[in-house]
Amino acid sequence: MTGGDDDPRVTELRSAVARLRRRLAAHPGEFADRTIAEEELAALDAMAADGTPEIPRLRRSLLLIAGAIGSVSALAPELAEVRRAVDLFGGPVRGQG
Repeated sequence: MTGGDDDPRVTELRSAVARLRRRLAAHPGEFADRTIAEEELAALDAMAADGTPEIPRLRRSLLLIAGAIGSVSALAPELAEVRRAVDLFGGPVRGQG
């Protein structure tokens, strides 16, 4: 995929990632896997900025982020937005719905 600036999926992904990064930065609580979530969000942003996100890598990052912050209910809405944005690149994984 080229021309990421013209792809609305890329725009949506970057927006969702930015919102979750801001909420995570503002979240006062510490948790063990916070660094993993921050690193994977940075990786998602870099892939989207490049305009050539690889679907398996997007899904891997999403899985790691969800595992890292999934128990922090305050971040659930933004995490769901990131998941929806990733799903725009290939729909839900088989068995999820």
